[in-house]
Amino acid sequence: SAASSAASTDAATVPPDTPPPDPMARHFPAPAEGWFTPALAPGRETYTSDDELLAQLRAVADRGAATLTQAGPSTQGRDLPVLHFSRGPGRPVALLIGQQHGNEPATAEALLVLAQRLADRADPLSGVLDELDVVLLPRANPDGALRLQRGNADGQDVNRDHLLLATAEARALADLVLRLDPVLFVDVHEFQALPRAWTAHGRAARHDLLVQYATTPNLDPALQQASERWFREALWQDARAAGLSVDWYHVRTSDPARLAMGGVQPVLARNAFGLRHAVALLLESRGSDLGRRHLARRIHTHVVALASVLRTAAQQASALQGLRAAAAERMRQAACHGELVVAAEPERTRRDVVLLDTATGDERVREYFWDSALALAPTVVRPWPCAYWLHASAGAAVERLRRLGVQVQTLQAPRRLPVQRYEQAGAPAADMSSGPARAAMQLVPASLDAAAGDHLVPMTQPLAVLAAAALEPGTGHDYVSNGLLPLAHLARVMRAL
Repeated sequence: SAASSAASTDAATVPPDTPPPDPMARHFPAPAEGWFTPALAPGRETYTSDDELLAQLRAVADRGAATLTQAGPSTQGRDLPVLHFSRGPGRPVALLIGQQHGNEPATAEALLVLAQRLADRADPLSGVLDELDVVLLPRANPDGALRLQRGNADGQDVNRDHLLLATAEARALADLVLRLDPVLFVDVHEFQALPRAWTAHGRAARHDLLVQYATTPNLDPALQQASERWFREALWQDARAAGLSVDWYHVRTSDPARLAMGGVQPVLARNAFGLRHAVALLLESRGSDLGRRHLARRIHTHVVALASVLRTAAQQASALQGLRAAAAERMRQAACHGELVVAAEPERTRRDVVLLDTATGDERVREYFWDSALALAPTVVRPWPCAYWLHASAGAAVERLRRLGVQVQTLQAPRRLPVQRYEQAGAPAADMSSGPARAAMQLVPASLDAAAGDHLVPMTQPLAVLAAAALEPGTGHDYVSNGLLPLAHLARVMRAL
């Protein structure tokens, strides 16, 4: 695009290299492997620019190793280049994306290294392509990357937009997913090494790599088991064998004595993909606040982790396809039966966490209250509907649902439906997330005369729980809470269609 060619030559300027704090540096030596990206060139003070990234990806495609396409434009019209490795039709797809947050540059650099490895038939890693296609979207937020800022050009967090699809970047990714239907999704990020909340007390992050898989209400249990047994266990083993320190992903909370694993909201990429019945992994390397310090190690950390994940995916390629098919069938059969978990909270436990002493560099073990996303306690439960009714004027909501891959039917003739209407009970309550406030809802039985042109979202479909995540009101992340759908234009159909 014109906007892309005009602005992509401007590489984000970063501070020059400075020596890392000596007491902690011994834990993070430079890797022996000599990976190359433009950002790692001697004397370089900037990260790989959009033009350099595209040139590197085009060079791989020109060798006949992959196909170069575009996922779509960013908010400011920049291209999102996608590299698709395939050795023939019919293989399951693994989709890997980087730099949803623009201030996490090692992620795009690592995917560029991975592209070079997959293109090299002498590299044993390229053998995974005999079993699966690998698709790389190295820079999912080029506008934010140009500014080294977390959000996109409008300041919106792309990684929290995988239900509403309010950002151009999330819409582009949704369109890509609709074409690819991946069985594996890997979201590559960086976390802060020196957060003020810790350094003020003489502590710093210890680990090279933090990991979490999809953890959200209504996730198929078999999917979570496969994420743990097939992927997480092998990943930790491979990371440690490479001399990397690894732990569960966690963030600080307002309580200095409490840490929390990553959120359970379905708006997050890994959770939205989990509700699509894909194994969805979050990988975070240490260093979003380090500038260029330890850049080679941060890139290496992701290369090691991604190689482990792809090897496992290749070994389990047919099993992943079977896992998805079985999960989709369980979803179809769940309609009209049982209970739907609309909201849940992580389990509160205690756990030891390893940190570094900023003065001495020594490891320190501290016990924290720990909000574990691996075990969720339901807080809002409603009967599992047979379908959702949407008023004919709900075109914006219907368009987003269809973009997610959700099946939506349009009535051709009037029809009487037994439904439950929603009524808000009391004022909205504050939400722990940054999204709109949650509101308590009451379900009121009713009979509804649906008109021709109204819409039905059947729950006898593979993406039923993704539809429910978008439509069940009162959660703060749903279409009603975010103004995309009036509450009066939504109802739950309680009889099989």
